Amino acid sequence: MFFNIYILKSEKNNRFYIGFTPDLLARLEKHNQGKVYWTKRHTPWKLIYYEGYLSKMDALNREKQLKRFANGFTQLKRRISNTIKL
Repeated sequence: MFFNIYILKSEKNNRFYIGFTPDLLARLEKHNQGKVYWTKRHTPWKLIYYEGYLSKMDALNREKQLKRFANGFTQLKRRISNTIKL
């Protein structure tokens, strides 16, 4: 089983959302159906990036790094800058 961290981009207003899930496709569907409190006002969402981990703790630590330390997310955005523009 993989544990995923993922980044979504709102097609409505270009906001980003960083999350964690063991089932990426099901979670994306919930976001787009408006079933996630934090994202329901900004639907539809597009998956722009994900990382898979065998260790749940590694995935949660990576999510924390991206959410709490702006530098980590800024570096990632630079690395995937062309994807973000799509």
